[in-house]
Amino acid sequence: MAELVFKDLSFEEKDSKIKVNFLRTFYFYIDNSALKNIGNYKIDKNKIEFLNINESRANRKFNILLLKGFTQLKNSLNNKPAVYIHKNSGIPLIGTAYFGLIDRNTNLIELRPITSCNLNCIFCSVDEGISSKKKVDFVVEKDYLMEEFKNLVDFKQEAYIDAHINAQGEPLLYADIADLVADIAKIPQVKSISIDTNGTLLNKQLIDNLATAGLTRINLSLHALSQEIANKMAGTSYNLKKVMEIAPYIPKKMDLIITPVWLQGYNDKELVKLAKFAQEIGAGKRCPAIGIQNFLNYQFGRNPIKSVNIGVFYKKLRDLEQKHSIKLICNEADFKIKKSRQLPKPFKKGDIVKAKLVCQGRLNNEMLAVAQNRVISVPNCYQQHGFIRLKIRRTKHNIFLGKLLG
Repeated sequence: MAELVFKDLSFEEKDSKIKVNFLRTFYFYIDNSALKNIGNYKIDKNKIEFLNINESRANRKFNILLLKGFTQLKNSLNNKPAVYIHKNSGIPLIGTAYFGLIDRNTNLIELRPITSCNLNCIFCSVDEGISSKKKVDFVVEKDYLMEEFKNLVDFKQEAYIDAHINAQGEPLLYADIADLVADIAKIPQVKSISIDTNGTLLNKQLIDNLATAGLTRINLSLHALSQEIANKMAGTSYNLKKVMEIAPYIPKKMDLIITPVWLQGYNDKELVKLAKFAQEIGAGKRCPAIGIQNFLNYQFGRNPIKSVNIGVFYKKLRDLEQKHSIKLICNEADFKIKKSRQLPKPFKKGDIVKAKLVCQGRLNNEMLAVAQNRVISVPNCYQQHGFIRLKIRRTKHNIFLGKLLG
């Protein structure tokens, strides 16, 4: 008998198929007949047993089914296709804002392990969530992400690295989030580990696990204390009561900053209330208690209003600070962020590059290509396989955009 046990996979019967759940949020199916070709089997949560076959042979045959299954991976939140980015996928972790690592030439490094969101915010800068028009989701292997993160940390040659976990969506959907934090915390140069979250997936056990792993701060995207306004801004039902009840527990375990987006005409009267709430619950021990963000218009985001000028934004905050005697403005110096060694770019604008197509991008008719260990986004690309010639149009922060050439 062969007993195969998995950490990131679980199994359940679905009619004539076996549903394979991967990292909690993703899934694919395997036909019963394909499993029976290996041998009589029995499933039990994260375990599958094959009778009358040795473990080595069962592993080999079952791995073939898994490889095929991963090509049909989907996101359970929206049933969209998903791509698993792992060490052997041939897809680098630098070059795109969708996943992987982002270095904006400072001592803060962004880690993006997953896409997708359980909310539907009307101001989302990347059109993520329930009604998103995005065509595909991504999830990154933890060990691959950590390997490349370590390489980037070593390159930086900084004694103080701020590791910031965010996503085009909700990072807490990533099943390996606590293990990811624990691995980051083992790196001596990393002095701060923060995560962005809308708060709806938080509970005491998860907060405890993250604190034990080494998370130093939660950036809580709470935009209103009014249920009506919170729902309107979330674009769906927002569990405000749960978030307000769990928020006071966070400062008992780690630092907390409330990070609302000011959406003019929606939560104007909520900003001071949020700041006072942050103070009352003990947020901001080693950072500001609140960090208000100005809503900005983005080409591929949701834009319910026209963004206000940055001068108007800061004037509003200064006026509120003076009127209510409360601090609302913060800056990078509050987080010890400074310029640091710049990661070299293998391309410059105007370069003609030969690149290999590797997978679909998140936008309609967008493909992702790879050249010189960088991902390049290629819009208006109808070819799905092979090599292409493209002209580099964007290189800022090692995020690359290429124009397909005939």
